[in-house]
Amino acid sequence: MPLTPADFEAIWLTVQLASLATLLLLIVGTPLAWWLARTRSRLKGPVGAIVALPLVLPPTVIGFYLLVAMGPNGHVGQLTQSLGWGLLPFTFAGLVVGSVLYSMPFVVQPLQNAFEAIGERPLEAAATLRASPWDCFFSVVLPLARPGIVTATILGFAHTVGEFGVVLMIGGNIPGRTRVVSVQIFDHVEALEYAQAHWLAGGMVVFSFLVLLALYSTRRTPVAYV
Repeated sequence: MPLTPADFEAIWLTVQLASLATLLLLIVGTPLAWWLARTRSRLKGPVGAIVALPLVLPPTVIGFYLLVAMGPNGHVGQLTQSLGWGLLPFTFAGLVVGSVLYSMPFVVQPLQNAFEAIGERPLEAAATLRASPWDCFFSVVLPLARPGIVTATILGFAHTVGEFGVVLMIGGNIPGRTRVVSVQIFDHVEALEYAQAHWLAGGMVVFSFLVLLALYSTRRTPVAYV
Protein backbone atom coordinates (compact mmCIF):
# COMPACT_ATOMS: atom_id res chain seq x y z
CA MET A 1 0.00 0.00 0.00
CA PRO A 2 1.54 3.40 -0.98
CA LEU A 3 0.43 5.15 2.20
CA THR A 4 0.61 3.56 5.62
CA PRO A 5 -1.81 4.12 8.52
CA ALA A 6 0.87 6.31 10.08
CA ASP A 7 0.88 8.45 6.91
CA PHE A 8 -2.87 8.96 7.05
CA GLU A 9 -2.60 9.77 10.74
CA ALA A 10 0.02 12.43 9.97
CA ILE A 11 -2.12 13.86 7.16
CA TRP A 12 -5.18 14.12 9.41
CA LEU A 13 -3.13 15.75 12.18
CA THR A 14 -1.71 18.24 9.68
CA VAL A 15 -5.19 19.16 8.44
CA GLN A 16 -6.37 19.69 12.03
CA LEU A 17 -3.32 21.81 12.85
CA ALA A 18 -3.58 23.96 9.72
CA SER A 19 -7.34 24.49 10.13
CA LEU A 20 -7.14 25.54 13.77
CA ALA A 21 -4.05 27.69 13.25
CA THR A 22 -5.63 29.46 10.28
CA LEU A 23 -8.79 30.21 12.26
CA LEU A 24 -6.76 31.66 15.13
CA LEU A 25 -4.57 33.61 12.70
CA LEU A 26 -7.63 35.28 11.17
CA ILE A 27 -9.05 36.10 14.60
CA VAL A 28 -5.78 37.59 15.86
CA GLY A 29 -4.41 38.89 12.58
CA THR A 30 -7.48 40.81 11.37
CA PRO A 31 -7.56 43.45 14.15
CA LEU A 32 -3.75 43.63 14.10
CA ALA A 33 -3.72 44.22 10.34
CA TRP A 34 -6.49 46.82 10.68
CA TRP A 35 -4.47 48.66 13.31
CA LEU A 36 -1.32 48.56 11.18
CA ALA A 37 -3.27 49.83 8.17
CA ARG A 38 -4.89 52.72 10.04
CA THR A 39 -2.55 53.82 12.81
CA ARG A 40 -0.12 56.72 12.72
CA SER A 41 1.59 55.61 15.90
CA ARG A 42 5.36 55.41 16.10
CA LEU A 43 4.89 51.81 17.15
CA LYS A 44 3.68 50.86 13.67
CA GLY A 45 7.20 50.24 12.40
CA PRO A 46 8.41 48.11 15.33
CA VAL A 47 5.15 46.13 15.50
CA GLY A 48 5.21 45.52 11.76
CA ALA A 49 8.83 44.39 11.98
CA ILE A 50 8.02 41.96 14.79
CA VAL A 51 5.13 40.49 12.81
CA ALA A 52 7.41 40.05 9.78
CA LEU A 53 10.30 38.44 11.69
CA PRO A 54 9.33 34.87 10.67
CA LEU A 55 9.98 35.86 7.06
CA VAL A 56 13.72 36.27 7.72
CA LEU A 57 14.48 34.21 10.83
CA PRO A 58 15.37 30.52 10.42
CA PRO A 59 12.50 28.33 11.67
CA THR A 60 14.85 26.59 14.10
CA VAL A 61 15.63 29.92 15.79
CA ILE A 62 11.94 30.65 16.30
CA GLY A 63 11.34 27.09 17.46
CA PHE A 64 14.23 27.25 19.90
CA TYR A 65 13.09 30.43 21.61
CA LEU A 66 9.49 29.22 21.74
CA LEU A 67 10.74 25.99 23.29
CA VAL A 68 12.64 27.97 25.92
CA ALA A 69 9.72 30.32 26.60
CA MET A 70 7.20 27.50 26.92
CA GLY A 71 9.53 25.22 28.89
CA PRO A 72 9.42 24.70 32.68
CA ASN A 73 11.75 27.66 33.30
CA GLY A 74 10.20 30.02 30.75
CA HIS A 75 7.65 32.70 31.55
CA VAL A 76 5.00 31.13 29.33
CA GLY A 77 5.70 27.68 30.76
CA GLN A 78 5.40 28.93 34.32
CA LEU A 79 2.13 30.66 33.44
CA THR A 80 0.59 27.57 31.81
CA GLN A 81 1.66 25.43 34.75
CA SER A 82 0.16 27.85 37.25
CA LEU A 83 -3.11 27.73 35.29
CA GLY A 84 -3.10 23.94 35.42
CA TRP A 85 -2.52 23.52 31.68
CA GLY A 86 0.84 21.84 31.99
CA LEU A 87 3.67 22.49 29.55
CA LEU A 88 3.02 23.20 25.87
CA PRO A 89 6.16 21.73 24.25
CA PHE A 90 5.65 18.32 22.63
CA THR A 91 1.87 18.74 22.61
CA PHE A 92 -0.64 19.58 19.89
CA ALA A 93 -1.43 22.86 21.67
CA GLY A 94 2.25 23.78 21.47
CA LEU A 95 2.20 23.10 17.74
CA VAL A 96 -0.78 25.43 17.36
CA VAL A 97 0.98 28.24 19.24
CA GLY A 98 4.15 27.83 17.20
CA SER A 99 2.24 27.64 13.92
CA VAL A 100 0.25 30.79 14.68
CA LEU A 101 3.38 32.79 15.47
CA TYR A 102 5.38 31.42 12.54
CA SER A 103 2.62 31.97 9.96
CA MET A 104 1.52 35.38 11.28
CA PRO A 105 3.07 37.53 8.50
CA PHE A 106 1.47 35.38 5.80
CA VAL A 107 -1.94 36.41 7.15
CA VAL A 108 -1.34 39.91 8.50
CA GLN A 109 0.43 41.34 5.45
CA PRO A 110 -2.25 40.44 2.86
CA LEU A 111 -4.94 41.73 5.21
CA GLN A 112 -3.03 44.95 5.85
CA ASN A 113 -2.56 45.52 2.12
CA ALA A 114 -6.26 44.90 1.52
CA PHE A 115 -7.30 47.31 4.28
CA GLU A 116 -4.93 50.01 3.02
CA ALA A 117 -6.27 49.63 -0.52
CA ILE A 118 -9.82 50.47 0.61
CA GLY A 119 -8.98 54.12 1.22
CA GLU A 120 -10.93 56.71 3.16
CA ARG A 121 -13.92 57.39 0.90
CA PRO A 122 -15.98 54.26 1.73
CA LEU A 123 -15.42 54.86 5.44
CA GLU A 124 -16.38 58.51 5.17
CA ALA A 125 -19.51 57.59 3.23
CA ALA A 126 -20.50 55.09 5.91
CA ALA A 127 -19.88 57.69 8.61
CA THR A 128 -22.20 60.18 6.91
CA LEU A 129 -24.91 57.50 7.10
CA ARG A 130 -24.30 57.33 10.86
CA ALA A 131 -22.83 53.85 10.75
CA SER A 132 -21.07 52.88 13.96
CA PRO A 133 -17.37 51.87 13.76
CA TRP A 134 -18.32 48.21 14.27
CA ASP A 135 -21.06 48.36 11.65
CA CYS A 136 -18.69 50.11 9.26
CA PHE A 137 -16.03 47.47 9.76
CA PHE A 138 -18.31 44.47 9.27
CA SER A 139 -20.58 45.96 6.59
CA VAL A 140 -18.07 47.96 4.55
CA VAL A 141 -14.47 47.04 5.31
CA LEU A 142 -14.69 43.25 5.39
CA PRO A 143 -16.70 42.92 2.13
CA LEU A 144 -14.31 45.25 0.31
CA ALA A 145 -11.31 43.39 1.74
CA ARG A 146 -12.64 39.97 0.74
CA PRO A 147 -9.87 39.21 -1.81
CA GLY A 148 -7.25 39.94 0.83
CA ILE A 149 -9.06 37.77 3.36
CA VAL A 150 -9.17 34.88 0.87
CA THR A 151 -5.47 35.32 0.12
CA ALA A 152 -4.60 35.45 3.83
CA THR A 153 -6.62 32.31 4.52
CA ILE A 154 -4.99 30.36 1.70
CA LEU A 155 -1.47 31.48 2.59
CA GLY A 156 -1.96 30.86 6.32
CA PHE A 157 -3.31 27.35 5.78
CA ALA A 158 -0.70 26.39 3.18
CA HIS A 159 2.21 27.77 5.17
CA THR A 160 1.14 25.85 8.25
CA VAL A 161 0.88 22.63 6.23
CA GLY A 162 4.44 23.09 4.97
CA GLU A 163 6.09 23.85 8.31
CA PHE A 164 8.96 21.64 9.43
CA GLY A 165 11.61 23.35 11.55
CA VAL A 166 9.28 25.02 14.02
CA VAL A 167 7.00 22.02 14.51
CA LEU A 168 9.96 19.66 14.92
CA MET A 169 11.59 21.91 17.53
CA ILE A 170 8.39 22.43 19.53
CA GLY A 171 6.54 19.18 18.96
CA GLY A 172 9.24 16.63 18.36
CA ASN A 173 8.13 13.46 16.63
CA ILE A 174 5.31 11.86 18.61
CA PRO A 175 2.98 9.66 16.53
CA GLY A 176 -0.64 10.80 16.65
CA ARG A 177 0.21 13.93 18.67
CA THR A 178 2.88 16.01 16.93
CA ARG A 179 4.04 14.02 13.88
CA VAL A 180 2.75 16.04 10.93
CA VAL A 181 3.28 15.34 7.22
CA SER A 182 6.60 17.18 6.92
CA VAL A 183 8.03 15.23 9.85
CA GLN A 184 6.61 11.97 8.48
CA ILE A 185 8.42 12.55 5.19
CA PHE A 186 11.64 13.14 7.12
CA ASP A 187 11.12 9.86 8.98
CA HIS A 188 10.59 7.95 5.72
CA VAL A 189 13.78 9.39 4.24
CA GLU A 190 15.78 8.55 7.36
CA ALA A 191 14.49 4.96 7.16
CA LEU A 192 15.34 4.85 3.41
CA GLU A 193 11.64 4.34 2.66
CA TYR A 194 11.77 6.41 -0.49
CA ALA A 195 8.56 5.02 -2.01
CA GLN A 196 6.45 6.22 0.93
CA ALA A 197 8.38 9.50 0.99
CA HIS A 198 7.65 9.99 -2.72
CA TRP A 199 3.90 9.56 -2.18
CA LEU A 200 3.75 12.10 0.64
CA ALA A 201 6.19 14.54 -0.98
CA GLY A 202 4.37 14.26 -4.30
CA GLY A 203 1.11 14.98 -2.53
CA MET A 204 2.68 18.10 -1.04
CA VAL A 205 3.83 19.24 -4.49
CA VAL A 206 0.32 18.82 -5.91
CA PHE A 207 -1.19 20.57 -2.87
CA SER A 208 1.26 23.47 -3.21
CA PHE A 209 0.49 23.85 -6.91
CA LEU A 210 -3.26 23.90 -6.27
CA VAL A 211 -2.78 26.46 -3.49
CA LEU A 212 -0.80 28.77 -5.78
CA LEU A 213 -3.31 28.26 -8.57
CA ALA A 214 -6.14 29.24 -6.24
CA LEU A 215 -4.12 32.16 -4.93
CA TYR A 216 -3.34 33.64 -8.34
CA SER A 217 -6.89 33.11 -9.56
CA THR A 218 -8.27 35.25 -6.72
CA ARG A 219 -6.69 38.44 -8.04
CA ARG A 220 -6.00 39.92 -11.43
CA THR A 221 -2.50 41.14 -10.66
CA PRO A 222 -0.38 38.73 -8.61
CA VAL A 223 1.37 40.32 -5.66
CA ALA A 224 4.10 38.67 -3.60
CA TYR A 225 3.61 38.87 0.15
CA VAL A 226 6.94 37.30 1.06
